[in-house]
Amino acid sequence: MLSRRNPQLNRHGELIHLLSIEGLPKPVLTQILDTAGTFLSVNEREVKKVPLLRGKSVFNLFFENSTRTRTTFEIAANRLSADVINLDIARSSTAKGESLLDTIANLSAMHADLFVVRHAESGAPYLIAEHCAPHVHVINAGDGRHAHPTQGLLDMYTIRHYKPDVTNLTVAVVGDIVHSRVARSDIHALTTLGVPEIRAVGPKTLVPGDLRAMGVRVCHDMAEGIRDADVIIMLRLQNERMSGAMLPSAGEFFKHYGLTEDKLALARPDCIVMHPGPINRGVEIASSVADGTHSVILPQVTFGIAVRMAVMSIVAGNEA
Repeated sequence: MLSRRNPQLNRHGELIHLLSIEGLPKPVLTQILDTAGTFLSVNEREVKKVPLLRGKSVFNLFFENSTRTRTTFEIAANRLSADVINLDIARSSTAKGESLLDTIANLSAMHADLFVVRHAESGAPYLIAEHCAPHVHVINAGDGRHAHPTQGLLDMYTIRHYKPDVTNLTVAVVGDIVHSRVARSDIHALTTLGVPEIRAVGPKTLVPGDLRAMGVRVCHDMAEGIRDADVIIMLRLQNERMSGAMLPSAGEFFKHYGLTEDKLALARPDCIVMHPGPINRGVEIASSVADGTHSVILPQVTFGIAVRMAVMSIVAGNEA
């Protein structure tokens, strides 16, 4: 039975699905980040494998494209010694009219142990978690505008790696926040971990005002938003999710909200710059910043494999 209070946790408070960072207790969040740290060394070995998921089947169900996220989940599952099945959703039964739940029921009958789900509709991973077999675990790899919990977790791992005392930090999340599931996951995680100053920075059309209710400082001026920041998380402009003209132009956005070296000088001297990728150079961030000494964008990718290994090993080890 799924917990009525939180469908991600069993009756002992252990993680059985990862659907959203919202609602996750701090000890669970910290457990994932601490476990990820133990997997970093696996990436350095000559044989990059541990046997924790040997005999388990991980199904990557990407109803929405994302080469980067799917690849890192596949690498993570392989390094845990799982059997990985990547479904070609564009040619699958759902494209022929089969319902999502019928597809899940058939895959469960194939003795799947873990579904990694990316879907354009918010809430799809929750629906799957409610209807899959009791032994199957579900990890949300991004759903609509709602959540991208493993990206939020790898962002938190990156921040803790470079700034161990998160209780003293100022973190600025900059750009297209209204369409960003990454921004939502980051803000929930930062709040849970006790980061005292979280800023949402961007034009009024791209920053939802309801963030203030979460204790987030909303800034429509870039200089105000990143001044004295310890961490700057730049977000991709999600043109595919915008309806109508929400910006005059990409060039205009870069002029006011793109991160350049001049603007970065307003932040703390040891500020780190992050981006969930893919990067639009010259739109959200200048190449000199993306490739500069403050950038930790490539380490984020490396940490992402360890974080996804941690999530899969934890959920697979807990009984519903």
